[in-house]
Amino acid sequence: MKVLIKGAGDLATGIASKLSACDCQIIMTEREVPLTVRRSVALSRAIYEDEVQVENMRGIRVYNIEEAKKVLAAGDIAVIADEEATISWEYQPEVIVDAIMAKRNTGTAMTDAPFVIGVGPGFCGGKDCHCVIETKRGRSLGQIIWEGSAIPNTGVPGNVGGYTIERLIKAEADGVIEPCVTIGTVVEKGQMVARTGNVPVYAKMSGIVRGMLQPGVRVKKGLKIGDIDARATRELCDTISDKARIIGDGVVKAIRTYDKNAKCVTEMGIDRTAQKQEKTADYAIVLLAAGGSRRFGDNKLLAEIDSRPMYQHMLEKLKKFADVPRFVVTRYPQIAAEAEEAGIHVVENWHLDRGISYSVRLGLEACLKRNPGLKGVLFTVCDQPDIRYQTMERLIETAGNNLGKIVCVGRDGQPGNPVVWDRRYFPDLLSLTGDVGGRQVMRRYPQEIMMLEALEEELRDIDFQSDLK
Repeated sequence: MKVLIKGAGDLATGIASKLSACDCQIIMTEREVPLTVRRSVALSRAIYEDEVQVENMRGIRVYNIEEAKKVLAAGDIAVIADEEATISWEYQPEVIVDAIMAKRNTGTAMTDAPFVIGVGPGFCGGKDCHCVIETKRGRSLGQIIWEGSAIPNTGVPGNVGGYTIERLIKAEADGVIEPCVTIGTVVEKGQMVARTGNVPVYAKMSGIVRGMLQPGVRVKKGLKIGDIDARATRELCDTISDKARIIGDGVVKAIRTYDKNAKCVTEMGIDRTAQKQEKTADYAIVLLAAGGSRRFGDNKLLAEIDSRPMYQHMLEKLKKFADVPRFVVTRYPQIAAEAEEAGIHVVENWHLDRGISYSVRLGLEACLKRNPGLKGVLFTVCDQPDIRYQTMERLIETAGNNLGKIVCVGRDGQPGNPVVWDRRYFPDLLSLTGDVGGRQVMRRYPQEIMMLEALEEELRDIDFQSDLK
């Protein structure tokens, strides 16, 4: 199973340990300058050490998806400096685990992958992720929350060895951190353990330094830069914590047991190809390619992009959906001939005067004639040549997991194409007239729209000659 973990700190590493034991392929994303305090047991160290070992795991820094695939093939964990987790678009993980531990959601959405898990406060199960894993120490630690949120952050760390807030080492001033002790050093209360911005930082209790930021990191006053453990056992500095392991167990259990409405996996090792085919069995794809290109000044579908006519870019993507009925609505013989050769059904439209609504209707009617029981149809256009096959695949999977919704790509809250229309909206689409498309229907049902964030280049729309540059 392909898993992407956002964050590579000590808790995220505990999760990776449990998933690695289940033979998952794991990519972890991190900041360019990690702020992991318990870094001796965190794979985030790979960002500045290139290669690290934590217990039986080896984390290797990579810079792109090609390097990541080589690391995964060798059975290791790929760690990349990618705070926005943009590598997920190329990796296409089946599961995303947000373990950044920011105490808030920094941008994770339930549509980011077939199954999305939020770790700790800041997430709402059933809303912005499929479930949440509780991280607060106590009886509920590691609990799976399918609806609702984890216990809010109190700002007070859990009790370890009889101490809570005293365990923390915090920056006394803005500036660069200069540690005076290393992880594993036994210190006394009142001992200077670091400088931040040239201001001394003193231990508030006696014990062993279990975590400390790496030297040279720029910090803000009040930031946690280290912690002390009263148990003063060196082994605790070099092993994944019990807390991290319990949270990891919760993540594994969530992946293994989540089977509501066939939204995700039921167990490790399931046939992924068969599962995807099952999800897409009752969907179809319609490519609209009959427009008059008035604003472009010529037939833009024949305009060359990367030495190929624009329409060929979309036909190539449709060819990959071998198990999904595909239709192209067009009036151009060249497009029709190539589509038929690729096994794509051709629907002719010679009535440009009837507007885009007529193309939508022709395409939808052709889909329903072939399969009256369709769950939904993905409509796409030729003049977005950079849209990715993986994005289209995710749209259909997301629609299959969220029946009754309008699922589309978008960016910064603005919906765009392609769009998967649930059968609930077929009557609305069939009733459209004139030169209007599905956007008019979307305005009627704003609360039913689910948007998958797309890369900026995917949404490039070729309307004018200048857009080709």
